[in-house]
Amino acid sequence: MAVEADTPVEDVIRLMQAGKAGAALVCDADDLVGIFTERDVLRLLSQRAGLSVPVRDVMSADPATVTEAATVGEAIACMSEGGYRHLPLVDASNPAKAAGMVDVRGVMRYLVEHFPNSIYNLPPHPERATAEREGA
Repeated sequence: MAVEADTPVEDVIRLMQAGKAGAALVCDADDLVGIFTERDVLRLLSQRAGLSVPVRDVMSADPATVTEAATVGEAIACMSEGGYRHLPLVDASNPAKAAGMVDVRGVMRYLVEHFPNSIYNLPPHPERATAEREGA
């Protein structure tokens, strides 16, 4: 999801809710200028800030990015190092141009689809059932 930098914050929040997205890329034309995330929404609400301001005034400018050519491992490393849940993808031939977004949910979905035996938590001996019920 991408929005223009002049879009009011309240409209961006509505778009994020409708699209069930945790973040929106903020662009001027096709050029990435920032990212607006659910963390920004919480910060604004806790400050009781007005939501009619343009998103450019409250976005995180110049976000960390990865190119479309980056590996999943490179994206995970960048997200882990920066503590990001959403990471903009940029065009490899034009690093200013937004191409999409990587998020934690998408990375997890990818890992489960491609490495199910490593991801799923199986008991040590699948043929044996546990003697007692686990969990709450």
